[in-house]
Amino acid sequence: MNTPTRLKDCFAALKQQNRPALVSYLTAGDPDAETSRRLLHGLPDAGVDIIELGMPFSDPMADGPAIQKAALRALEGGQTQVKTLDMVRRFREQNSTTPIVLMGYYNPIYCYGVERFLTEAASAGVDGLIVVDLPPEHDEELCQPAAQHGIDFIRLATPTTDAKRLPKVLSNTSGFIYYVSVAGVTGGSAPTPERLEASVTQLREYTELPIAVGFGIRTAEQAATIGRFSDAVVVGSALVDCIEHASTADDAVERVHGLVSELAESVRVCRKVGESQVC
Repeated sequence: MNTPTRLKDCFAALKQQNRPALVSYLTAGDPDAETSRRLLHGLPDAGVDIIELGMPFSDPMADGPAIQKAALRALEGGQTQVKTLDMVRRFREQNSTTPIVLMGYYNPIYCYGVERFLTEAASAGVDGLIVVDLPPEHDEELCQPAAQHGIDFIRLATPTTDAKRLPKVLSNTSGFIYYVSVAGVTGGSAPTPERLEASVTQLREYTELPIAVGFGIRTAEQAATIGRFSDAVVVGSALVDCIEHASTADDAVERVHGLVSELAESVRVCRKVGESQVC
């Protein structure tokens, strides 16, 4: 699909600035509906370029303890697919440019109804989907219908995705490629920069799509290092941890947006050479 999209516009603008995108992940409805709304709406001003919004699910098998607990908090607070889509809709009333990607699992979408979900997601202003448990062998179930609704389907590539498997993984992918930096669940150990750079360089031989790197990135220093050779840096568990350890809703908002500001500053300057502030 060659039509302009928010994701394409975002990556094109950042390429002109010679910097990677900062992608943040938060679980919709965590720790409660109102605080989640405040967190979401404040992300662009804090420096986020692309937002991943998690759709809470009771069995998040690809996620580590931090995001599992976030999903549980959200579900216990009454978060639903309807409410998640409404969060996007309300965000779009204030922000028409920041891309939003919904991330989660196929079961809640299937139960909601694929056509209903895609219609409402497109209407709300969703730009992309990451569905971690739906392989390319089942593209006709969601990936291809999503494209018909103008929604990018973003696929994960991992350290175990070999050259034989990779073309299948990339076949109907759009928006960007999410490269999982470690073999394991979200929030795992920090990636090795040298190995990551080699993997990203190899992946570029197979696709012209932007490559985002995530899993295990927790600090501004790590984000800066990875941002030198990737098109986007994804941070999730570190932000979710801020919510878990906050004493109040205001504290959660301050912690999350504060960390985002640090991360955003690091990726803004990480490719600049010869300046006094280099990462």
